[in-house]
Amino acid sequence: MPCLYYSTLKYTHSLDMLAFILRRLLGLVPVLVGISLLVFLIPRIIGGDPARIMLGERASATALERLREELGLTKPLFLNPEAMQQEGPLALFKAQYPEFVLNALKGDLGRSIFRLTEVRQELAHRFPATLELALLAMLFAVVIGIPAGVIAALYHRSYIDTGIMFLALAGVSFPIFWLAIIMIYIFAVNLGWLPPSGRSDPILFKDFTTLSGLYLFDTLIQRRFDLFVNALKHIILPSIALGTIPLAIVVRMTRSAMLDILSQDYIRTAKAKGLMQRLVINKHALRNALLPVVTVVGLSFGSLLSGAILTETVFAWPGIGRWVYEAIASRDYPIIQGGVLFAASIFVVVNLLVDLSYALIDPRIQYR
Repeated sequence: MPCLYYSTLKYTHSLDMLAFILRRLLGLVPVLVGISLLVFLIPRIIGGDPARIMLGERASATALERLREELGLTKPLFLNPEAMQQEGPLALFKAQYPEFVLNALKGDLGRSIFRLTEVRQELAHRFPATLELALLAMLFAVVIGIPAGVIAALYHRSYIDTGIMFLALAGVSFPIFWLAIIMIYIFAVNLGWLPPSGRSDPILFKDFTTLSGLYLFDTLIQRRFDLFVNALKHIILPSIALGTIPLAIVVRMTRSAMLDILSQDYIRTAKAKGLMQRLVINKHALRNALLPVVTVVGLSFGSLLSGAILTETVFAWPGIGRWVYEAIASRDYPIIQGGVLFAASIFVVVNLLVDLSYALIDPRIQYR
């Protein structure tokens, strides 16, 4: 009977979890629709004519009109009443926004106006660079931030706590572009320890074939340790600059959560039983304090994956952020729409994974 009870309980928990996932996935639909609408409208509200930018100020009105028609910019934004009267309801998709949504559902994000490349292919090429940078930045923030937050909580209201919190506040306050320029000036220009920009040395990587797009991973599995060192040197400065703000947030959240947990009765009971402080901190306090920290880490990682525009621009990092920034300057609508929609989808998926991870961290949480 006990085995049957626990089997039934486990089956019920699995059903609750599946229902929770389905509810969250359905809840993402209106979010993504709203994001797609904003992504579609904002570049057009800002203004700027891609045809004029491509042909120049001296282009004739006939050439401009012909190019706008080729790019699909002369179609109505949402509805095409004339086409619907002639061809019926299917002509609904002969407007710009319905075409964009329908193609996005098919996986077709359009073709760049200026680069003349498929947006989907560019995303597949550039996303590994952003992913690698975000992983290193988040690793830097977590490895340093969680221990620093725990130490600050253990030495509450001491000089150690004050010093750690001062550095955390400074990390949030410093603009990323300013910090990046200072780091380049010190470690690249003055000391010459690290390269100032780029993802790798083009000469060294000329004959290197990447499998996943992640240079650090590919160079290790292919045992090209010279290339691994080169790629690591290039990613150190941008990952530290990008990870500074998440680091500060992780430190503050860990400290706050640990202070709350350390004041609980069960922590005092564990200490009264004579348990070692390390065991009390690691087993009883830190695990219960990780729930808000995981939320912050997940949200921060999702935003980093969305593309760090400032960091990638300053360090000439060939990722999504710099790519979208250049597209905004040239009014390249397909890149802006496809890049931002992809980044938003990544962000909401990461948030869903964070929600699902709660039960692994805290078994008391039930999916309802």
